[in-house]
Amino acid sequence: MLENDEIAVRISSVGAELQSVVRDGIERMWSGDPAVWGRRAPLLFPLIGRLRDGEYELGGRRIAAPTHGFCRDRAFAVSQASRTRVRFETVSDEGTRAVYPFDFRLTVDFSLEGGTLVKTHTVENTGDVPMPFELGGHEAYATRLLPGEHMSDYHVRFEGLDKIEMFGMDEAGILTLPKIEVPLEDDRLTKTPEQLGIDTVVLENVPGSVAALACAKNGHSVTVEFPDFPYLGIWTKAGQDDARYLCIEPWSALPDAHFSPRELAEKPGVRTLEPGESATLTYRITFR
Repeated sequence: MLENDEIAVRISSVGAELQSVVRDGIERMWSGDPAVWGRRAPLLFPLIGRLRDGEYELGGRRIAAPTHGFCRDRAFAVSQASRTRVRFETVSDEGTRAVYPFDFRLTVDFSLEGGTLVKTHTVENTGDVPMPFELGGHEAYATRLLPGEHMSDYHVRFEGLDKIEMFGMDEAGILTLPKIEVPLEDDRLTKTPEQLGIDTVVLENVPGSVAALACAKNGHSVTVEFPDFPYLGIWTKAGQDDARYLCIEPWSALPDAHFSPRELAEKPGVRTLEPGESATLTYRITFR
């Protein structure tokens, strides 16, 4: 448990997954109700999204791998902890090498700064060959916070935009082109992905690298700042006419696409670390 004068935060060591954020006595994260969607904020590494035929290529060899990689169900060790900061860590092993044949260390730091939760990921190549990777978040923020509210009262706000351009997506969840233009209402996306006829809204190079979930009926909002992540996903599970959450997901790379190569290192946004190198990617989540 992390806590300061403004927010109280609970994180699970399984997947280094954010479980709860309470501010002003109100729970701001999705409950993980298994009857709807049983996750809350899975960590996506070393892959993001679904793969064509469930596989990617490495040096021309096809490797079967799970959606979003394997870290969301992986046990992390706590290596540092205080009242306002905690560090989780995991390293490669025989199981990870079966689907991702690289040696790595991944640390995830959570720290509090007033009403802001700072989430910092450090990926280190501990092996002796170049290591391509993808990394992303999948936080589900609660909607319908107060009695009488509906999902239709909530929106995602972007700074200074009158439209967004999202990638297309086929029924298997693979991205397509051309992009689809979606008009905004006063900088606001007021429709869910399902209402837009798509599983996930996927954007690139969002101006300012910031998006906020807010409500027309209350003063509560959550702002996500993601300067280290060039892509953003917006998602809620289909079939919920009055959903109780919305995911805002910073991504370092695009999910698999019909217009991208199958070779992992050549996919859009994929970063490659040389042996001994590391990369640090941070986003900030402010609860108001």
